[in-house]
Amino acid sequence: MTTIRDVSKLAGVSVATVSRLLNQSGYVSKEAEIAIMAAIQKLNYKPNNIARSLAGKKTAAVALMVPDILNPFFPEIARAAEDAAAAEGYTLVLCNTDDNPAKEKQYIETLINKQIDGIIISSYTIQPEQIIALQDRSIPVVAIDKSFPDHPIVTITAANRHGGEMAVNHLLSIGSRKIAHISGPTHVHASRERTLAYEEICKELPWFTPSLIGYGNFTVAGGYQAMKDIYKKHPDVDGVFAGNDLMAAGALKALIELGVRVPEQVKLIGFDGIRMDMVYPEITTISQQIYSFGETAMNYLIRLINNEPVERKNYEFDVELLRKGTT
Repeated sequence: MTTIRDVSKLAGVSVATVSRLLNQSGYVSKEAEIAIMAAIQKLNYKPNNIARSLAGKKTAAVALMVPDILNPFFPEIARAAEDAAAAEGYTLVLCNTDDNPAKEKQYIETLINKQIDGIIISSYTIQPEQIIALQDRSIPVVAIDKSFPDHPIVTITAANRHGGEMAVNHLLSIGSRKIAHISGPTHVHASRERTLAYEEICKELPWFTPSLIGYGNFTVAGGYQAMKDIYKKHPDVDGVFAGNDLMAAGALKALIELGVRVPEQVKLIGFDGIRMDMVYPEITTISQQIYSFGETAMNYLIRLINNEPVERKNYEFDVELLRKGTT
């Protein structure tokens, strides 16, 4: 492996001079700079980022923390973030927290010790004080899928309330007259916003009752069981709004097992827009711009790392209705 000493020898300068140029930590003459850069190119020398980090320099590594890597929403976020990071010369470290605050805290401490350049956090439990504490330690942070309107934090969310309204109004517009809702975890910002949209529209309608709402924890199994429970109480339900696509897939499975024809008897819509080509009929969904989520989050993070101006506020992404086989 080529070392900094090899570069200094070929360039005819001291190791200290090469180090000053690489770390931009002192004066280097133009002649020496030209000789060093020529030597670096000829030897294909790549600075050791770990060694540079020990000297207080950037590691060229950024992290993405997600609560559940098995949820297809997050691999697409990760792919986009990695693409954007690589384009700027950064390596992405992926941390799966299992929606566990203790594991989340452990990851954060590890990343601090590794002198990570910045962190994108997607968490159902992270508190704004934790992010502020990281920022106070000069670690840039961008949060996704959660907003902190009272704090100077860069956050990226979807138009969850508006998307929920679109979902319910779509079902009403195509003839549904008794609509159930399968909600995700109540402590999750996105889930809560989608459920509130359902409640605000449906609570004014004569057929509404709270027992039309089930809880599926953002999983296929949860959506399956919630749909079974709802249909047992309300066999006349003819529309279902699931708070994410995984729960919608579980609900579809339950309806098929119950002998209910979709969409002829019950129309079904999910939320997220994840790739579910293997599910038939394909699920109508409120689509988020998932790739743009991850890409934008990483671009903002790198701007923060580079001390470029970024307004610390929530950036809300539009959503769109993708009508498919279940409606």
